[in-house]
Amino acid sequence: MATNKELYVRNISPDATEDDLRRLFSVIGAVSDVRLVTDSRTGSFMGSGYVEMESEMEAKAAVASLNGARLRQRVISVTEARPRETNEQRSRRSSPAVRSDRKRKNIH
Repeated sequence: MATNKELYVRNISPDATEDDLRRLFSVIGAVSDVRLVTDSRTGSFMGSGYVEMESEMEAKAAVASLNGARLRQRVISVTEARPRETNEQRSRRSSPAVRSDRKRKNIH
């Protein structure tokens, strides 16, 4: 898992809280941060979140132990979080030149 201690959690129940996630992941190791993902316009919960563990070893153990675990009557999916894109990477990815290049190469 490279040097990533941040995990991405999907299929979280709308009833779950950051404290619920923190308690669940604390069984595996020390949790540095928990964030539930919300829509920036509406503020509504999107059903996913991020958990950052104190160490890489604890992050690996959390993926192995908690992927497929139940939290508030939902089976959650736990994976390594992808690195965040910078604004430059995001705009480059969505620029017209990149999109037309993908079409020519049949990249989707």
